[in-house]
Amino acid sequence: MFFLSIIDTVTVTFSLFIVFLITLSAINKSIKARRAYVNLLLRVFEYGRVSEGKLNSNINSRSRNKSHQIAEDPNKSEKLVAVNGNTLINRDNVLLPTLTENTLDKEKFTATIKDEKISFNFEECLDYIKAGVEAIIEDEVTSRFEAEQLRSWNLLARTNCRYEFINWKITLIWVIGFTVRYSILMPLRVFVCFVGVIWLTICTAVVGYMPEGESKRQLVNDILKHCFSVLSSAISAVINYHNEENRPSSGICVANHTSPIDALVLMCDTTYSLIGQRHGGFLGILQRALARASPHIWFERAEAKDRHAVAERLKQHVSNPNNPPILIFPEGTCINNTSVMQFKKGSFEVGGVIYPVAIKYDPRFGDAFWNSSRYSMLQYLYMMMTSWAIVCDVWYLPPMYRQKEESAIDFANRVKGVIAKQGGLVDLVWDGQLKRMKPKKEWKEMQQVEFIKRLKAD
Repeated sequence: MFFLSIIDTVTVTFSLFIVFLITLSAINKSIKARRAYVNLLLRVFEYGRVSEGKLNSNINSRSRNKSHQIAEDPNKSEKLVAVNGNTLINRDNVLLPTLTENTLDKEKFTATIKDEKISFNFEECLDYIKAGVEAIIEDEVTSRFEAEQLRSWNLLARTNCRYEFINWKITLIWVIGFTVRYSILMPLRVFVCFVGVIWLTICTAVVGYMPEGESKRQLVNDILKHCFSVLSSAISAVINYHNEENRPSSGICVANHTSPIDALVLMCDTTYSLIGQRHGGFLGILQRALARASPHIWFERAEAKDRHAVAERLKQHVSNPNNPPILIFPEGTCINNTSVMQFKKGSFEVGGVIYPVAIKYDPRFGDAFWNSSRYSMLQYLYMMMTSWAIVCDVWYLPPMYRQKEESAIDFANRVKGVIAKQGGLVDLVWDGQLKRMKPKKEWKEMQQVEFIKRLKAD
């Protein structure tokens, strides 16, 4: 009987919490508990950073004293080696020329230089050898698909990979945090996620039977914002929206891509239509639920290879002013919250207005990046629900239009640069799909042509 009473108490408590959460989301109110929780975490992190800094100072002081003693001994001075734990490569400008719309015609270019005398000196290769060695040590692509490195420990791991013990207070805080995250927050978040998905499925199914019209569109907008607000509670999301006067109302919205929850972060503020490959499993449930209430573009894997078919469906959606703005992630893959990689030109060929959006997560509270090559969707959700929280900033940027004589690639690069600058991200020319496939033949040929141009200039 005692255990049954405990189970009943827990069930009633969870039920009341869910009802309270849904009610707050329905009336668009907040008690700001999550923000207070985040502010408390910031104070804990600051204490940990100061404690770690003191330990670093003591270690460095002992290291300098030891080095000074060795340097004073002439027999040992030659053995002194300077070691830098953090290797940072200062690269020169990228050797690759800028991509253009025109397809590279290597044969035509080489034909124009057949009769020209080109002198070759070995030192002409040194820049390429240097760039190659730098890429082997630390290239600019693969490092974008690993977890972002933190400047100080955020108490999520057993250690911070350098010190097993800082002081007993930090150890006690870690033990308490581990207990809270795994025994309280994780079960509660899993329950909220389960209820949120069911609630989303029920609400969209009911709204789907309503006749089309302005009232349905407004109701769908309110219901989806409400449902995604409930789902955001499953990861303790704290989202700061900036420049809301630039919030898209139609057309195409493009954003940098870090995680599958990017769509959830944006849908908590307004309704979007989504475009992407049809999935099964958990993502498939969400896709089918969303499709009942509002227009989305889901395509099969085979159809995804037909760029013209996808572009035509995109044009049809954008041409209807009653449709919500369509949300696109032009990178085509998740990047680790430090950079923006090459935007695919497809969404910039459709025409019309483009609304850029920059998303930046705070890695101190949890790593939002999804390494799909390493973790499944369930593993990723487990990591999200055992993190401290998901804190991010969203910037709505002014609408942008394609200029006359501007190619789709140039327009995409211009939008990408604006997003990177606002989000404090590194603007890279590389294609994010390089993590799954080999470099294209055209890129190798461009390197060869660039080398020939250098020889001609000399």
